[in-house]
Amino acid sequence: MNSEFIGNLARGIKILEVGSNIGNQLLCLQNMGFKNLYGIELQSYAVELSKSRTQGINIIQSSAFNIPFKDGFFDLVFTSGLLIHIAPEDIAAVLDEIYRCTKQYIWCFEYHSDVYTKIEYRGHTDLLWKSNFSKLFLDRFSSLRLVKEEHFKYTSNDNVDVMFLLRKEK
Repeated sequence: MNSEFIGNLARGIKILEVGSNIGNQLLCLQNMGFKNLYGIELQSYAVELSKSRTQGINIIQSSAFNIPFKDGFFDLVFTSGLLIHIAPEDIAAVLDEIYRCTKQYIWCFEYHSDVYTKIEYRGHTDLLWKSNFSKLFLDRFSSLRLVKEEHFKYTSNDNVDVMFLLRKEK
């Protein structure tokens, strides 16, 4: 899936994962040949674990609400299962930060629903949502264009994941 969406991009581009957890997706990108990889993760234990599992990937503890990089510092900013954990009333602030930090691309892999939907998660109803995240980006930023979007239906139930790639036009 990664190759299908970003496999044609230059391997020297600067990439940031927002919510990198223990670095699995960054390791996949490194194995694809991408060299300038960064991650931010809120949980300190995950940052430490990811640092012990990776080499040559810059991972720091930080929040999606305040990404500690300059405007347009990255060629591509992505999430993989992060936006689903941002409450609907807070999502705009995170979208703004992701948009601010990218020069060119936003790439996401998230749960999908046409409307915001709460999902029970570990006994809580205020920790996980699914939505149409590509539409949220496109409605918020007129300079973004959809490059590609693909939906992946679960085989065991009616859930759907989505991967999408957006490009900032000048």
